[in-house]
Amino acid sequence: MAVADGVLELVGRGVEEILIEREFEEKLESGRVLRIKAGFDPTAPDLHLGHTVLLNKLRQFQDAGHEAIFLIGDFTGMIGDPTGKSATRPPLTRDQVIENARTYESQIYKILDPVKTLVMFNSSWMHQMSSADLIQLAAKHTVARMLERDDFQKRYLGGQPIAIHEFLYPLIQGYDSVALRADVELGGTDQKFNMLVGRELQKHYGQPPQVVMTLPILEGLDGVQKMSKSLGNYIGINDLPDEMFGKLMSVSDELMWRYFELLSFESGATLAAWWHEVEAGANPRDIKFRLARELVARFHSQAAADKAQENFIARFQRGALPEDMEEIELTAPAKGYPIANLLKDAGLVSSTSEALRLIGQGAVRLDGERIEDRALVIAKGATHVYQVGKRRCARVRVV
Repeated sequence: MAVADGVLELVGRGVEEILIEREFEEKLESGRVLRIKAGFDPTAPDLHLGHTVLLNKLRQFQDAGHEAIFLIGDFTGMIGDPTGKSATRPPLTRDQVIENARTYESQIYKILDPVKTLVMFNSSWMHQMSSADLIQLAAKHTVARMLERDDFQKRYLGGQPIAIHEFLYPLIQGYDSVALRADVELGGTDQKFNMLVGRELQKHYGQPPQVVMTLPILEGLDGVQKMSKSLGNYIGINDLPDEMFGKLMSVSDELMWRYFELLSFESGATLAAWWHEVEAGANPRDIKFRLARELVARFHSQAAADKAQENFIARFQRGALPEDMEEIELTAPAKGYPIANLLKDAGLVSSTSEALRLIGQGAVRLDGERIEDRALVIAKGATHVYQVGKRRCARVRVV
């Protein structure tokens, strides 16, 4: 029982929901090596930190002695996951899926233990399924149940088309759990419906139902939408060390803690101690350095992380951006200098309205960190490096 409690504490961190938790405890208490499944559609060639939320959890299960199944949905990728889509999503071609899938195997072992990882492709059983078999599978679920899914329901009520092949996606994802005899399936909160279909199908096929474990969706650098390469708000695990470090340092102070919770391997007690440091007055930037160093070291090396931090400090805090960067002294009003006025008076923008617009676009940085607060006021006595876009920068002292 103590062992099960320890595993539950380890893998439960950052998890949104466990369905059904009592069943999960029973599986852990059985002493069996559990089969932990997580599926990935090869819709793009590169993985990003949003994907690693699931990979990290798989690694925790591996460390607890269980088997991780990294399922590449090369068959479902040709259908196109309709989750969260307001319109029918164009399926990928077979060549696109194969090309993208090929890159995944070389990336996942930056996190997963290759000895304890089973990489599978769902085409290996779906290509063997006849049309009659597929019809039998479809007979195990109803249209009414499909329309319970939020995105399908919204599209149906809104008169948006739903193609028949989109109904096949959750069925096939669910059948993957049958084919793999999965004990636990991991997925983002947006995959809950599909994973619950897997539970029901396993019952139909006489298997013990899998436990569904949902994890939060990691927000991208904008702090609003889910991390996505198509949205440009992502941090790729193949990003160069300096690029990865700089992107992580641009994360807002508030979002930093969510990144720690979902991406860091530091203990909960350590993260709590760091949070108290910031509450006591420590600079959040110094804590953020620890996040950036940990992740760059994980995907590259400790030496690369050390060098990336050194380069970041040299570029943004020692004024090496560029060497002949203009130095300006501005006299602030009594209550400090509003950021939009400072940028205008420093000659970095033509107007306060342009400054506010560029801040909203994430194009303004202070000491290398993206400014998100358009109402920011700079106190007297402060000296910072301000950068607008890639070419306009100045070191400004407010007196």
